[in-house]
Amino acid sequence: MTAPEIRLNGLVAATFTAFAADGTLSLAPIEAYAALLARNGVSGVFVCGTTGEGVSMTTAERMENLGRWCDVARGSLKIVAHVGHNSLPDARALAAHAARAGVDAIGTVAPSVLRPAALDDLVDWCAAVAAAAPETPYFYYHIPVLTGVRHDMVRFCERATARIPTFAGLKFTDENLMEFGNCAELGGGRLNMLWGRDEILLAGLATGAHGAIGSTFNYSAPAYTPVIAAFERGDMPSARRAMTRARNCVQVLVDYGGLPAGKAMLKLTGIDCGPVRLPLKTLSDERVTAMRAALEAIGWDELRCR
Repeated sequence: MTAPEIRLNGLVAATFTAFAADGTLSLAPIEAYAALLARNGVSGVFVCGTTGEGVSMTTAERMENLGRWCDVARGSLKIVAHVGHNSLPDARALAAHAARAGVDAIGTVAPSVLRPAALDDLVDWCAAVAAAAPETPYFYYHIPVLTGVRHDMVRFCERATARIPTFAGLKFTDENLMEFGNCAELGGGRLNMLWGRDEILLAGLATGAHGAIGSTFNYSAPAYTPVIAAFERGDMPSARRAMTRARNCVQVLVDYGGLPAGKAMLKLTGIDCGPVRLPLKTLSDERVTAMRAALEAIGWDELRCR
């Protein structure tokens, strides 16, 4: 069975997962969180991915979290469920649940402990996951820096198109612009190509991206919308200037510790998703204060979600 066509565009936020102070799952912030994203021009959400600490959650928690996102955001935001898992049965269960919950699409990273050594093994694994949601568009999430799985994505897309009826495209989180551009040209541009490196979004757009999935869109979406707008009207000087301002936001994120810093930045917009889970470490109050000063120095107040 072939899935309905999907075309994700613009900014798709890779959402954080909210945890209570004791580390248990919290659903309370999600409604206000979804409203913040919609209000700031975000077109969709990618739930329980890397930013969402999905690999640190149980399968039951991931299902519960996704269910709440579907309850409050369906109709206002496109919802993509990350259903990747090192256990194929769990990945299939997550995919089937996501389809029942009414998501717009599903996606998976590659298994990253016992890794697919051959390209065909990866395609077979993806096909098995996608088959559990046979009417839902499927995206492969290519992030070799984390998974260690680095197969040629052009060949992957060719084989996945033939093997997986619901294959819709890629979330591409890598710097190989040649590979990304070649994937974007396959089949006359049939695939929905989504860029995954926020700090070089403009390069992704210039190479064929239809949209982007990223963590910094949760709290700095207004920094990126001018990049897309300027690119679409062909004003590259303005696009580069806007990209520089967005990149400055990313630099603060990197300087203060990546994902935990991002969760703290979201809290500065008014959405408190609580601590991160071990093995990550929540930022101390002192580090948050220093980060806030660094953000003020780059004019983040003009660029943040509100």
